[in-house]
Amino acid sequence: MFKRILDHLNTATLLFNSDLSLVYVNTAAEILLADSARHLVGVGATELFKFSDPALLINLQQCLTMAEPLVDHELILDRMGQSFTVNLCATPLLVDDRVNEILVELQRMDNHLRISKEEQLLSQQNTARLLVRGLAHEIKNPLGGLRGAAQLLNMELEDPDLKEYTQIIIAESDRLQGLMDKLLGPNKPPDFTVINVHEVLERVRQLVDAETSGSVKIICDYDPSIPDIRADRNLLIQAVLNIAKNAVQALDGKGQIILKSRIQRNQVIGRQHHKLAVKVDIIDNGSGIDPDLKERIFYPMITGRADGTGLGLSIAQSLINQHNGLIECHSEPGSTVFSIILPI
Repeated sequence: MFKRILDHLNTATLLFNSDLSLVYVNTAAEILLADSARHLVGVGATELFKFSDPALLINLQQCLTMAEPLVDHELILDRMGQSFTVNLCATPLLVDDRVNEILVELQRMDNHLRISKEEQLLSQQNTARLLVRGLAHEIKNPLGGLRGAAQLLNMELEDPDLKEYTQIIIAESDRLQGLMDKLLGPNKPPDFTVINVHEVLERVRQLVDAETSGSVKIICDYDPSIPDIRADRNLLIQAVLNIAKNAVQALDGKGQIILKSRIQRNQVIGRQHHKLAVKVDIIDNGSGIDPDLKERIFYPMITGRADGTGLGLSIAQSLINQHNGLIECHSEPGSTVFSIILPI
């Protein structure tokens, strides 16, 4: 029963004997250490933390000799070429006043930071959506009257020069109407069906390849084991395409885009925990996003280009939110990564 409880904890729990050899790991620890219990049990702490922060091993040795609990923060754990920031709690288990085993809890701090950032992103998106929808409705109402009046006036006028002015009013009204429709987003609920996410990525690849005439190199790095998901195919294509088009514009016609798919385990999106999620990365090797815009890129009308509307990323985030997912961004010169995370 106790093993069942431990295996359902989200905190990585490891048990070392007095020789600092691993005798037990729970499921969360297997995920964190990227290996199975069958391979990990029996491995010494020296080997386990060989490439990690030396403080991890020092703390265990100190806990063993002093027989006192120890807590340490923001230590770097390196496993299989991946680095994580963890908090460590080491508790000695005594038998006859001697340390028989050490119970170690490792809690990923970057997960907490990411969850906090996700909640902030979702809150920003919801606030922006409410404001924009209210504003768009307020603009659309008088816009219809303005266009109607211009049409009536156009019918009454005989002078072609004057008709030209009314036609400009009608054309600009239509342009603003289209902009308002984009701000409001889709006017019908998503049509969820079972789809393969790679069908979406391949469709986007074809569209981008046709648009750039092959001048931008597109690399596909797919995980074929990803199961099908329930989603609206057209909305997903639109979301991924909006991000891919931004990448093409950032590359200015030359460079490369990577479309990458991977499985994520124990993924938290907002406040919802998902055992499995699919992560789609759209990576470009452009100059990166202006640091002043990084925190605001998902707001409507925020853009770093003079000819941009600033709606592409906002609409993409809104479409992914309708799938209970989220878009994250990490950017530095030479590497900009937009990650779409969707629950399975």
